[in-house]
Amino acid sequence: MTTELTDDPTTTPSGPVGSRLDDWWGRVLSTSRRVAVWRWTGPLAVTLLAAVLRLVGLGHPHSLVFDETYYVKDSWSIVHLGYEGTWPANATDEGAPTTDQRFASGQTDLYSSAAEFIAHPPLGKYLIGLGMLLFGADSSFGWRITVAVLGTATVLLTALIARALFRSTAIGTLAGFLLAVDGQAIVLSRVSLLDGVLTFFVVLGAGALLLDRRWAQRRLDRWVAARTAADRDTLWGPVLLWRPWLLAMGLALGAASAVKWSGLYFLAFFALYSVLADMMMRRRAGVAFWSSSAFLQQAPVTFLLTVPIAAATYLASWTGWFVSKDGWDRNWIASGGERWTGLLAWVPDSVQNWWHYQSEIYGFNIGLHTPHSYQANPLLWLLMQRPTSMYYVGTDAGQGGCGSSRCGEAITGIANPFVWYAAVVATVALLVLFVLRRRWEYGFVLVGVAAGYLPWLMYTDRTVFQFYTVAFEPFMVMALAAAIGLVVGRRDDPRHRRTLALTWVGVYLGVVVLASAYWYPMWTGMQMPWDFIRSHYWLPSWL
Repeated sequence: MTTELTDDPTTTPSGPVGSRLDDWWGRVLSTSRRVAVWRWTGPLAVTLLAAVLRLVGLGHPHSLVFDETYYVKDSWSIVHLGYEGTWPANATDEGAPTTDQRFASGQTDLYSSAAEFIAHPPLGKYLIGLGMLLFGADSSFGWRITVAVLGTATVLLTALIARALFRSTAIGTLAGFLLAVDGQAIVLSRVSLLDGVLTFFVVLGAGALLLDRRWAQRRLDRWVAARTAADRDTLWGPVLLWRPWLLAMGLALGAASAVKWSGLYFLAFFALYSVLADMMMRRRAGVAFWSSSAFLQQAPVTFLLTVPIAAATYLASWTGWFVSKDGWDRNWIASGGERWTGLLAWVPDSVQNWWHYQSEIYGFNIGLHTPHSYQANPLLWLLMQRPTSMYYVGTDAGQGGCGSSRCGEAITGIANPFVWYAAVVATVALLVLFVLRRRWEYGFVLVGVAAGYLPWLMYTDRTVFQFYTVAFEPFMVMALAAAIGLVVGRRDDPRHRRTLALTWVGVYLGVVVLASAYWYPMWTGMQMPWDFIRSHYWLPSWL
């Protein structure tokens, strides 16, 4: 039985399709030029929104917040010494200003050339220090401008990756929007910690991985077509020796690892994903020995294209330490350390000293069990059981402009609950759909979440924090945007179904916007009445 189409593209014999919004949007994008403009207008618009939310009032509060006490001061000393210098301990005299207070007041030259042991590689601190060099170490705006710019850039990258991944500007723009207005992403872009910098390089590496997948697919298709045209077999696939985007991925994830060692997890997961993707592409292309070809031929090349450049990038980030004379452990062997013997005796003392320093960093990070009031067990991260309070200052009535009986200024890492919990559900849904449908786009997103989350389950007794999840949050909002796209459906769906879906999604996004407006003072340290602040702690464990 055949179906006769009508002349009206918005109707079928069974009734109208799409929604009135689709009809209007179709008229807006009626030319290829308008479509091209929309491809960039959407991602750039949410990036502009992200910039406003992250840059306005960035210098408030003019005091070191949470672990800024380490990273800001270390950043200032490292750009001058090449390593992290030692800052004086707080004065024991009652009422004397603390070192942090003296630094904030403009006494930024308090550090000494004596080296300080640090727990993280130097790249993130160099980048933070660059902002301080540009705007002054006495400027709280300068302390935070680097993380704010990189946090804003992460929104753009997220939008572009989601757009390319799902071939939809709407989904890409939606993913960028959800990250732009989320509280955890905003806080980690307005407070000078390393995690926002790490996230930027991770998402940058993911973008390079996606470009490499498409690059490799095109070359594989050409190889198969050429072999078939020449009547030659395709038992073994090609060995793609030149894959520039894999090199770019190694460079980006090497930089991520030079910010925090957790970047290594993403390098391992993404490299493994690349090999598995090669295997699947060869299978679909008709390569007979697709698994052996991918693992025995291409996998070693993938290793050589990613790991050495990542290692070189990481090592290069320590240049300041190598050229210094007084960095931590810089003279470990000269001070009595045991020099390597045997086959490794030729290794320069500077490298042996550096390797000992790395082992100390490893031991510190693995053995960090110091109790903290805001530590969060990774098993409960997805439930957002214990978000981190970064800053709180209370004021009484009549003080500091407080017009209530009690006021306060808070910066807390509570994510927008309507984004976070929906993203968790969407990630689980995408996992189920991946198992059922085998769509590689879903697998790509899930690998990003897995790389940022699963390794931490090995350290459930270590002192870790909820805000570590910001490194894989961009992939969670991609999952949420993709799930919303599935809920909305297609433009050729029956009008009633399509209109109802768009209405409910519109209501949901309206709730997200209202929730972000409600929480925004809690993400930026605005002075608010205590009752208003207290109303944001929906779970007892949030306080």
